[in-house]
Amino acid sequence: MVGADTAWIIVATALVLFMTLPGLALFYGGLVRARNVLSVFMQCFSIACLMSVLWLAFGYSIAFGDGTALWGGLGKAFLAGVTEDTVSGTLPEVLFFAFQMTFAIITPALIVGAYVERIGYAFVLLFSALWMLICYAPVAHWIWGGGLLSGGEGALFAEGVNDFAGGIVVHQTAGLAALVLAFFLGPRKNKTTPPHNPGMVMIGAAMLWVGWFGFNGGSELAANGSAAMALTVTHLSAATASLTWALWERIKYGKSSLVGMVTGTIAGLASITPASGSVGPVEALIIGGVAGILCQEACKVVKELLKIDDTLDVFAVHGVGGMFGIVMLALFGHAAWSAQLGGLLVVGVWTVVITTVIVLVARAVFPLRVDEEDETTGLDLSAHGERAYDMTS
Repeated sequence: MVGADTAWIIVATALVLFMTLPGLALFYGGLVRARNVLSVFMQCFSIACLMSVLWLAFGYSIAFGDGTALWGGLGKAFLAGVTEDTVSGTLPEVLFFAFQMTFAIITPALIVGAYVERIGYAFVLLFSALWMLICYAPVAHWIWGGGLLSGGEGALFAEGVNDFAGGIVVHQTAGLAALVLAFFLGPRKNKTTPPHNPGMVMIGAAMLWVGWFGFNGGSELAANGSAAMALTVTHLSAATASLTWALWERIKYGKSSLVGMVTGTIAGLASITPASGSVGPVEALIIGGVAGILCQEACKVVKELLKIDDTLDVFAVHGVGGMFGIVMLALFGHAAWSAQLGGLLVVGVWTVVITTVIVLVARAVFPLRVDEEDETTGLDLSAHGERAYDMTS
């Protein structure tokens, strides 16, 4: 084990958890109406807790166990055979487990943005549990665990998919799952209410930006120059996408909004995620610059053309951004076109089919959507018996 590598990944693990709690919770919470902000916090916090337990029980073994090309098996369930002295590369394996656990937390948490303000809490828990184990963990195995899409003998593509930190594994899967779930849910009763707290959105986005240094920089799994470059290009893409989103807004509407600018930040971060281990600073500027416009236009396509109420634009920002980054790797010559496009196709079909099945199963057990009265009252009070703000004081 290399002490510097271990120290850095301990920090990176904390940073990636920080992305979900409190970063993503605040980002999403500020975007909804005041009557639903606690429900968003509750969903994010509950998912973080539940995924942690399930990752220990089965998820880690499915993703990184020594199974077949399709799944890792259950040989490492509950960390069987893993001690503080077991190593994975230069790291203690238990640290590698913890780092990957934070990815398994944030991926289903990203989907929260598609269903806020109208979904049943029990459904969220069951759906998220099944989805992480059956959809996310196998995809992680295929690309990161030596499986179907990782290249080499027995893989679908000899070159292997280049997805450094999760353009496919995290962002495409979460984005497509969000689109499917929003389709089944149907639109909110009132879709015109603006974000109740743009300042909270900015704070959450800023936390996500900082946490993303661990997300991408940590994915090198070492404290070295490659990790430093991954961190640097991550920052540059985020900054550039923020600027182009704000500029494009001003060109179209005459004003640049704070919520828009920080949404551009997230688009730039999602887009650079798969490429951050391969590209340099100038390529990062190009990726971020295009992402700020591309993801903004994708928001319009989903809502106006597809007529799907993906409430907080999970597919347009994360799904489109992650897939765009995967394609740009091939365009810049850092990966094979066949592997990148093939990976997108295989995982895309898998995610849509499995998510659909999970939605159908979960809604047979728990109500998918709250009733109209609860939706009007707000989920904070109707589902959790609390209010975020005391309106009388």
